[in-house]
Amino acid sequence: MRARFLLLACILCLSAPPAFAAAHAVGRFVSYGLILQVIAIVHFIRRRPENYWIWIILFFGAIGAAVYIFMEMVPDIGLARQSVKGFSRRKRIRMLDSLVLENPSAGNYEELGDLLLEEKHYARARDAFDHALSSRTDSVDPFYRRGIAAFELGDYAAALPDFERVVKIDPKYDFSRARLFCTRSLARTGRAAEASAGFEKLVETSTSTETLCAAAEFFAEQGRTPEAQDLVKRILARRATMPAHQKRRERPWLRRASSLNKQLSRAGTH
Repeated sequence: MRARFLLLACILCLSAPPAFAAAHAVGRFVSYGLILQVIAIVHFIRRRPENYWIWIILFFGAIGAAVYIFMEMVPDIGLARQSVKGFSRRKRIRMLDSLVLENPSAGNYEELGDLLLEEKHYARARDAFDHALSSRTDSVDPFYRRGIAAFELGDYAAALPDFERVVKIDPKYDFSRARLFCTRSLARTGRAAEASAGFEKLVETSTSTETLCAAAEFFAEQGRTPEAQDLVKRILARRATMPAHQKRRERPWLRRASSLNKQLSRAGTH
């Protein structure tokens, strides 16, 4: 009897290490899986891709999170480069802040304004372009960018003359975005008839998501629901065939189009 007990004890001792090792491996996999899920969820909240991804992450655990990371996070490495560029931009802004004190040339102020605009420091960018234009007015670009800064600050009345000047010289400036900003400024300053004519021309010649979405929002505000719905359908139809990198780049406008589509659908049911 004692011999049998010793034999059983030996067998248990020999089999225990693999069992403990397997349990430890499973525990590590579960813990790493939770880490992957947390990383994936944080990225989802920040980037807001298609909604089905959150269910894949939650219900498929580590595997779902790994698939999400491969499909959505890895392609976003290109966007991460923009963050790296942001550090160099801010460093250059600090240098130019000092440089314009010694050499307040139009070129230095234009470069400073461009960088501040990219960093979304609209008030400072506007001031920089004001300084640049006080000594040189032979280029339309500082007028255009000062207009953008004023537009983003909500000063549409001040932005409009800058955009009108640019469009008069070059109607297709910045791939017709100058015309778009000009038309949006007309709408914001209460000149609805001129804005309506401008948007009608833009949607005939432009295929950009930004232009179509802005026009759809304007038509919806003016009660021109069928035209707004038609533009939204065009945007959503294009989204289905867009490559992934374009979807990421145009995500803010695609979201606005989806939101407008829901509003128009709800309005149509009442």
